[in-house]
Amino acid sequence: MVFYFSCTGNTRWAAKRIKYFTGDDIIDIAAECKKHGGSDKNHEYTLDSEESIGFLFPVHGWRPPLMVREFIANLRITNAQGRYCYIICTAGDTVGEAVDIFQKDLAAIGLKADSAISLIMPESYVGLPFMDVDEEIKEIQKKTHANHMMCAFVDHIIDKDCGIFKITRGHWPRINSRLLGHAFIKWIIGDSKFRVDPQRCIHCGKCASVCPTDDIEWSKGEVPEWKHNGKCLSCFACYHHCPTRAIEYGNRTKDKGQYYYEHFERNF
Repeated sequence: MVFYFSCTGNTRWAAKRIKYFTGDDIIDIAAECKKHGGSDKNHEYTLDSEESIGFLFPVHGWRPPLMVREFIANLRITNAQGRYCYIICTAGDTVGEAVDIFQKDLAAIGLKADSAISLIMPESYVGLPFMDVDEEIKEIQKKTHANHMMCAFVDHIIDKDCGIFKITRGHWPRINSRLLGHAFIKWIIGDSKFRVDPQRCIHCGKCASVCPTDDIEWSKGEVPEWKHNGKCLSCFACYHHCPTRAIEYGNRTKDKGQYYYEHFERNF
């Protein structure tokens, strides 16, 4: 059983690769939260015989996303004792102490990851002045390398190998995850800066449909509006998926690129 959370598709791609090779069920955390009324509700699952447990998520501010952590705190899995467990996290660069933080979250519900990897994937965070999406050649290189890593790690998952930890922590994991990560959560994430250009908006509702936290209100023929309910993760899924570039984040996304995993067709 594989639990995954994805905003711009990088982690969804990894989850689908696992399903392709192992046949394991993949469960979309965002969809589950929408179905059951939020990440703070109880989420109960039962494992089949010999089934492993996987957790896949993108790294936000060198930490696991808040929605994922809240989901895990309310997760109950029957027959989980002694099962093989693993973590795969995705990021545009380093992941800091994200895996260590997630291990503590798992420990609180009686689980422990036996192996973990981080996948360096195309950059999608554009909320700071100096950050933009990768050039196409770099995007292709990252996807290709990530695919090689995934293929190798899937073998470890199938064999239930323990002690495989290939994590790109970076040079300052404690500073990034604890100091900068705290600042990211407290002062940076949120929906207050998102705005829509009504002249460009075609009222398609794509932004609302891809928002993992259900933070966008939209009705057919109307311009979307953010709910300002404190759920926004600043994942920029809405911005990246907008077909007409009608969504901006203040002035910080002006003239920047867009990215989501399937934005052009290539085989990896």
